[in-house]
Amino acid sequence: MIKIAVDAMGGDNSPKKIIDGIIHHHKFNKDIFYKIFGDQIEINKLIDNKIAKNNFEISNTLNKVSSEDSPLEAAKRGKDTSMWLAIESVKKKDCDIVISAGNTGALLVISKLNLKMIDNIDKPALSALWPNKKGMSVVLDLGANIDCSSKNLFDFSIMGASLFKSLYPTQTTNVALLNIGSEELKGNETIKETFKILKEKKLDDFNFKGYIEGNELMNGNVNVIVSDGFTGNVALKTAEGTANFITSELKKVLSGNLMGKISSFLNIQNLNKFKKRLDPRLYNGAIFIGLDSPVVKSHGGTDYIGFSNSLDVCCKIIKGNLIDKIKRNISL
Repeated sequence: MIKIAVDAMGGDNSPKKIIDGIIHHHKFNKDIFYKIFGDQIEINKLIDNKIAKNNFEISNTLNKVSSEDSPLEAAKRGKDTSMWLAIESVKKKDCDIVISAGNTGALLVISKLNLKMIDNIDKPALSALWPNKKGMSVVLDLGANIDCSSKNLFDFSIMGASLFKSLYPTQTTNVALLNIGSEELKGNETIKETFKILKEKKLDDFNFKGYIEGNELMNGNVNVIVSDGFTGNVALKTAEGTANFITSELKKVLSGNLMGKISSFLNIQNLNKFKKRLDPRLYNGAIFIGLDSPVVKSHGGTDYIGFSNSLDVCCKIIKGNLIDKIKRNISL
């Protein structure tokens, strides 16, 4: 059984959202064990015999990290919070992976306090899945590291490629550096130095495709996109805002007058496909990689479907042997 440590008290509408997500996930995954950390009385009410008893265990704690806590405050709050205990269970090897929908900064700090770095990796990175025209891309770093050296960006490339291969083992992995142009001479010294390192290295697990510009992120020719945390976070927020703008404007056009409503009715099947393609719940689950155990961050505002999808990411990471892939590739 894959064992997932779940912080049940983080994010909006928790623990109900978290437990509903586990129940939904369990319907299609009977071989998963959920070690749940949080208010035992409340969680028991929500589970209400909807999961087989040999598939879960509740570790009772009433203390939790709040969304308002700074990372330092969260770390000082105590070692009996649901987030800390969930991460600690992975440290003790009681569980294979940990997931939380709670405070992102707190999760990063508490993870770094409890878990060791993989040998030869200096900084962990926050990565996520993005849709593209041909499937999915892994993008990193998304905000864990503002200042990065060429060594850091090289490590992110290794980690991102290993993550993509774990999630999509049959697909070819193509890596590129996010830059202001596609020519070799463009960009700052750090990114140009990283380009040279990646071009010279011959790695079996991925192809290096050079630079990629922001307007090409969704083309699908590249499926692992690497940047420093500042640039990556700006790109992420821009993409999210653009997707929200398109869907909201389309909704206005198709519901604003009679012709729009008729058009909407006639194209309902295609519109549903479009809506599903941009549904952020399908891509929920950022991954904090570089530590010797994987940590998954579910969006705090997602619903139980989104949380269930992030549990799927947890399962794929473990089945794909992510940590072993990173260790093997980083030592080449």
